[in-house]
Parts: sequence; C-alpha cells; structure tokens
Amino acid sequence: MLEFRTQGFNGYAVKYSPFFDSRLAVAASANFGLVGNGRLYILGLTANGIVAEKWFDTQDSLYDLSWSEAHENQVVVAAGDGSIKLFDIGLDEFPVQSWQEHKREVFAVHWNLVGKDTFCSSSWDGCIKIWSPQRSDSLLTLPTHSCTYSAAYSPHSPSILSAVSSDSHLRIFDLRTPASVSNHLTLSIPLHAPAPSRPGYPPQSGTPPTEALTHDWNKYRDSIIAAAGVDRLIRTFDIRSPGQGPVAILPGHDYAVRKVAWSPHLPDVLLSASYDMTCRVWTDGSALGVGGEEGRGNPMALGGGRELGRMGRHTEFVIGVDWCLFGAEGWCASCGWDERVLVWDVRAIMGS
Repeated sequence: MLEFRTQGFNGYAVKYSPFFDSRLAVAASANFGLVGNGRLYILGLTANGIVAEKWFDTQDSLYDLSWSEAHENQVVVAAGDGSIKLFDIGLDEFPVQSWQEHKREVFAVHWNLVGKDTFCSSSWDGCIKIWSPQRSDSLLTLPTHSCTYSAAYSPHSPSILSAVSSDSHLRIFDLRTPASVSNHLTLSIPLHAPAPSRPGYPPQSGTPPTEALTHDWNKYRDSIIAAAGVDRLIRTFDIRSPGQGPVAILPGHDYAVRKVAWSPHLPDVLLSASYDMTCRVWTDGSALGVGGEEGRGNPMALGGGRELGRMGRHTEFVIGVDWCLFGAEGWCASCGWDERVLVWDVRAIMGS
C-alpha cells in the first residue's frame, strides 16, 4: 500500500488518468470543505512512492474532478463557489478556462466517455449543465429541482447521462429525445422503492426516502447502474425495468456511502467508500455461481451479492475511490478527510 499526505487539505475525489497508469489527480479542500481554499494535486506513482508532480490552489473548496478524455494534460474541477475550472497540467498556476453559471456548490463533474468533446456538472442548485471546453457558456441545462450530488455520462452512449439527487431519485436523460416539457428526462426511478417480493420472505414495504449521494454505470452491462447514499445501502437497478425496483441490495456499511465505482475489469464487482472510514469491495451476485444463499441472513440483502472484503486503513471519512484502468485487475486509490491518499490492491483484502 502506497500513501501520500495532502497536508492541510482534506480529500474529496481521486481519479486515475485515462492515459497513464502512474498518474493520479486529487481534489481536496481546506477545513473539510466547509470554508477556505481548494487544491488540485497531480500525483505520480514512482519506484520511490507517490510524489506530487504539481498542484494548483483555488479560492474555494474543490469537491470533484474529471480527467479530459481528449487531452492527456487537462483536468476539470468542481468548486464550492459554483465555478468550474479547467486546468492544463503542462502550464503553471492558472486555469485555461473557467465557467461560473451554477448558483450553488458544484458537487460533480464527469467527462463524456464516448463523445469525448463534452462534460457535465451537477450542483446543489438543482441543475445539471453540459459544457464544451471550447465554449465560454454551457450548451444545455437540465433541471432536477433537487440538490444533485452526482451526475455522469453513460460509458456506452455519448447522449445518455444520469444523476442522483437529495430527493432519492435516479434520473436518466437522453439528449436525442425532444426537449419538450420533460427537458430530455426519460426515466425517474425512486431509489427507495420496495424490492420485488421473494419466495419465503414477507413483502417489503420500501424504505423512507433519503439523500442519494453517488452512482455509477456498469462498464459491461449497459443498463445496470449502482446507487447509494445516506441510508447505507448500495442498490443496483436495471433501467430496462425501471418499475421493478432494485435488482440487488448490498447492506453492510455502518454510515452513509459516499462513492461507488464499478470495476473496469469485472462485470459484477464494485468498490465503495463510506463515512464509516472503510472502502469495501462487493459482488452484486450476477456472476454465475457467485452469491450463494439469498440474503445470507440479512433480510435487507437482495440478489445474492455480498461483501468480498474491506480496507480500513483510513482514520476519517472516506470520500473518493477509483480503479486503475491499466495493468492487473485490482489496483485502486482512495482519499478521505484524514488528509491521506492510499493506493492499494483490492485482491489483498479479498476475504478480510
């Protein structure tokens, strides 16, 4: 396990470069993101450990980042003052572009993985915005009418994006549809809806709505999305059957789940980070022969999924986690409020 200290700054997001297996970016904030400056770190993985290749200071807290899919040196960041900034790590000090349209904190940014020429942002102001690095204003605004903690493009289509919000809903937008009155909204799935009834179990009544904080598209199954948040449960949904409730429910975290990320290598494996100071690796039970007895004694569990292992080396809230796209099928990075970035191998914690 490798470690880097973000001295004086609490980590909010960590992302591997899509171009280099030895480069990471970290978005961090002073004073836990409540007040003060932000800092974007560019880290290199070397034979001597993790080194800071460069960093950029910002006037307000940073809550998320996304590497450009078109330019190996560019990173976009989401800031607490409602701004979005694009940095080129080949240059010093200042962003190459800055946008200021959101009225509240920007909590998520995500680059278009297929089109590669746009990115999206979501904010506490109840809006998702779509941007081009070449334009000084946004291309499109998609209202959600609730605080939107996470927005992402589908890795399978340049025109489909999703979001989860404080109203406990997962929304799917298809930009190919007419805007009309729906503003490209094609699906709105309540995350708290009851799971389908199962033989031998009493019918479930669903859970009270709670804030949804994170979601991620499966990289192999183009209709599967995982979502999680304040109620501590990770749920997976099949957007082909939006009215049937969750496909899988994974209980286990002791506090809110802050980040989920599907493996880029295995279709049934995902990673989570939580306020309970752990990162956990899971199978959703979809792989043949995985999962065993339904529920495993926990009436909240669904789909045969289970926890495969956990990493508990963080000493504060874990906020960000990401998989390495390259090399062996298990390397990942995590960051948290303990001012530490950890790079570790998921396979080492399997069964722990």
